[in-house]
Amino acid sequence: MQAIAVKRGEEKPVIIEKPRPEPQPGEALVRTLRVGVDGTDHEVIAGGHGGFPEGEDHLVLGHEAVGIVVDSNGTHLEEGDIVVPTVRRPPADGTNEYFERGEPDMAPDGMYVERGIVGEHGFMSDFFTSPAEYLVRIPESQADLGFLIEPISITEKALELAYASRSSFEWNPTSGLVLGNGSLGLLTLAMLKADDKGYENLYCLGRRDRPDPTIDIIEKLGATYVDSRKVPVDEIPEEHEYIDFVYEATGFPKHPFQAVQALAPNGVGALLGVPTDWEFEVDAGAFHREMVLHNKALVGSVNSHVRHFEKATVSFTKLPQWFREDLVTGIYDLEDFEAAFVDDDTTIKTAIEFGTI
Repeated sequence: MQAIAVKRGEEKPVIIEKPRPEPQPGEALVRTLRVGVDGTDHEVIAGGHGGFPEGEDHLVLGHEAVGIVVDSNGTHLEEGDIVVPTVRRPPADGTNEYFERGEPDMAPDGMYVERGIVGEHGFMSDFFTSPAEYLVRIPESQADLGFLIEPISITEKALELAYASRSSFEWNPTSGLVLGNGSLGLLTLAMLKADDKGYENLYCLGRRDRPDPTIDIIEKLGATYVDSRKVPVDEIPEEHEYIDFVYEATGFPKHPFQAVQALAPNGVGALLGVPTDWEFEVDAGAFHREMVLHNKALVGSVNSHVRHFEKATVSFTKLPQWFREDLVTGIYDLEDFEAAFVDDDTTIKTAIEFGTI
């Protein structure tokens, strides 16, 4: 079968040939339909994130996949089921308490592998196998864009943690700010817009000049675009208003500290970006004071698990059809796979098609 991989010492994805996998007991064989490309894939390819499977000279890419079960292999699944795989798996040396508790998404760094990211091959291949417990059924109507379920699930978990941090009192957020106008940021903005909790004012921060397709989406959603070159995060209250919920998807190290200054009393910020090292001066007293005297909170969130994927299938249905069409700027077959990895101002979200239903 064909697969898209990055090889050791290289920084460009290539097509390779691999044997078609055979499902082991408890696993199902899945024929891949489409696999999304995101910022993590670019970081893996560049060598800034993730790692190769032990003893392998390559890593098959892809963690945002949708496929169709072709061999249920005695599992609870059925041939023809449309499924989306979760990403985390037990480490090579065996399971641990997080997986035994059914909480792999809460395992700390080093106690897991992630398909297509670190330690285990991903889903950018004609077929893949997976334990059935890590495959989430989705409606056939979502199959064409099922690769969006994984990133939506990431936000589902972040929202879950954010609301849990405010669970000791009545918290009714009316303003939300998304830091980052990439595909994950735009998905999150659309989810907040569709949320029934009553976000009245939404903002999205970026660093792009008009005309720009992401700014068009932001404003079509009824949100306000904030250019961080003109209005830094900590000056947003002065320019607009204090924010109840901040969702950080940039990995810019200053943003968490600035976000605390932008938060309204009782507000919460969810951090999802993974920054590189950078030392800079911070007014630690002001940061600490804001957190304590105004009951603010910051939560870190990474990865997601089955229940978040299941919630994502519901949130998917609430996204406007026009939004899904505008968000996905390219679906490419294997012959043109390189186009899916182009990263420019006209590209928002792409995917590679391996097959159809």
